[in-house]
Amino acid sequence: MRPDAGRLSGRDNLRSPLARRRTAPGGMADFDRLPAALRRWLNGAALPWSPASARRVWVQALARAQGCEATALAALDQAQARRLAREQGRTAGPGVAARSEKGAAADRRPRA
Repeated sequence: MRPDAGRLSGRDNLRSPLARRRTAPGGMADFDRLPAALRRWLNGAALPWSPASARRVWVQALARAQGCEATALAALDQAQARRLAREQGRTAGPGVAARSEKGAAADRRPRA
């Protein structure tokens, strides 16, 4: 089982600055056809995944994991974390997203 610490609630995924897209007419039916483990993961996802993109990443992750759902779910977590990191860099400005302690300390020093 994957830890849910620090996860956003389902309604928070609508705050993304990503472009909103129209969904296909069968959007909910497409979601209902996803595997149960993937549907549970999507219910707690921080980003608004379409059923098609979630299925594509799931199939690839499951193939790489040789059918292990837990490993595939971890791969989905990693894919989402990469996307969130890229998104944070766009919204917070350059250099804000991933600062090391050394870098943060250097920013506090007075500049000449």
